[in-house]
Amino acid sequence: MCQANRALDTPALDTPIANEVAELRVRRRRADALPYPLPRSTRIIAVSNQKGGVGKTTTAVNVAAALLKSGARVLLIDFDPQGNASMAAGSTNNPTSGSIYDAMLGTKDLDELVRHDALDYIPANISLSAAELELAGLPRGEFRLSDALSEYFSSHPGSFHYVIIDCPPSLGMLTVNALCAATELLIPVQCEYYSLEGLRQLLNTIGTVRSRLNSRLATFNIVLTLFDSRTKLASDVASEVCKHFSNRVLATRIPRTVRLAEAPGWGKTVIDFDGNSLGAIAYRELASELALRDPEKNDF
Repeated sequence: MCQANRALDTPALDTPIANEVAELRVRRRRADALPYPLPRSTRIIAVSNQKGGVGKTTTAVNVAAALLKSGARVLLIDFDPQGNASMAAGSTNNPTSGSIYDAMLGTKDLDELVRHDALDYIPANISLSAAELELAGLPRGEFRLSDALSEYFSSHPGSFHYVIIDCPPSLGMLTVNALCAATELLIPVQCEYYSLEGLRQLLNTIGTVRSRLNSRLATFNIVLTLFDSRTKLASDVASEVCKHFSNRVLATRIPRTVRLAEAPGWGKTVIDFDGNSLGAIAYRELASELALRDPEKNDF
């Protein structure tokens, strides 16, 4: 190896790059020893934020992948008509094999729809967008996903430790269905001020769903995404969120990284794309933190 390359591989210890490299090495070692206790019963986690571009799908698929890597049995449900979570899970967009839309209309059971690729998942496609109107005219329209999951687990008890639902970026009937099915909620919040207003709107909707439709929705957690510690704005928004929601804000902060941005282009989660990258380590840390949280603590 030439001298120049050795210098790049072992930067001086007093440079910012060297400090980042050293920190990453420490976090890699710690990530390999993270605890992931398995839940006593299936945890159904809806990942939701009606504001787009906050890392919602990225969070859903990578939390699912990290939990799977830890040894848990995980089902990812793509509930967003854009179908991006399906692609990260390995979908080839075969329209004849069915999607979560079929379960919403009652034309197929969930066990007919589960696919087994990089993750166990139920795909979505653009046809799901029609469900927003169709569900309003169906019996128990708000509970179609909840009913489908109840039927599935009655015939497949204990088949999954976690169900992760990637919600659409809206507060329509699909999101209400996800909230009615969930036992808890994970809210990705981008570190910008417009995200705070969206968070308040979402929590108002959640409160209504919980009081009128789903009392089993016991808790919510907030994860800060696209976090850039070099900017004052990110730090200010993080402080504001923590001030208002204190112990509901998870300690793990998901950074804005190139590898996280590249992984979807390869149809992979960052856990599978580059498991040693900073983004992958952050999601492993987040998954461990979620696994350690008490899902039955009622703290709305």
